[in-house]
Amino acid sequence: MDKIILASNNEHKIKEFKEILNDCEIITMKDIGFRDEIIENGLTFYENSMIKAKTIMEFLKKKGIQASVMADDSGLCVDSLNGEPGVYSARYSGIHGDDEKNRQKLLKNLANKKDRTAHFICSIVELYPDGHSIHAEGRTSGSILHETKGSNGFGYDSLFYSNELKKTFGEATAEEKNSVSHRAKALEKIKILRTK
Repeated sequence: MDKIILASNNEHKIKEFKEILNDCEIITMKDIGFRDEIIENGLTFYENSMIKAKTIMEFLKKKGIQASVMADDSGLCVDSLNGEPGVYSARYSGIHGDDEKNRQKLLKNLANKKDRTAHFICSIVELYPDGHSIHAEGRTSGSILHETKGSNGFGYDSLFYSNELKKTFGEATAEEKNSVSHRAKALEKIKILRTK
């Protein structure tokens, strides 16, 4: 079974990766003893995912560990807000990971907007010890509701009405979300690239 170091401490993301890449052993940053904060100062999802992957790869090399590193950066892009929150999705309100405050800010910024179309993007890289990498992007479309619906998932899931599921990600089961989500689509592409 392939071992992959996943450059994430987000329990929700880790769970999704394990469910989708169920033929690989997913090892987290916590598992390898990485405790530092990674500064994600890229301007695109791809740049941020590569920053994370390279940081963890450097850490592994210092420890003498040979393994590939997978990292993702993902976020919500709302058309009428010029793509906001985008790469700032997790820290939209100014506090990293405060889902409730992030959702409140989004609703406030959309208060006078008729166009509520949006999409989630996920950019995933897998970086190998020899320096080469593979990259894939996934996208799923929908719209932002006026109030939350459902308590599953995380982040903006309870506000994001999926065009494919005809319900919010917050109302969807893990299996339903993983069948259409941006992360699932990117991972399916990564799976194909890994076999080439």
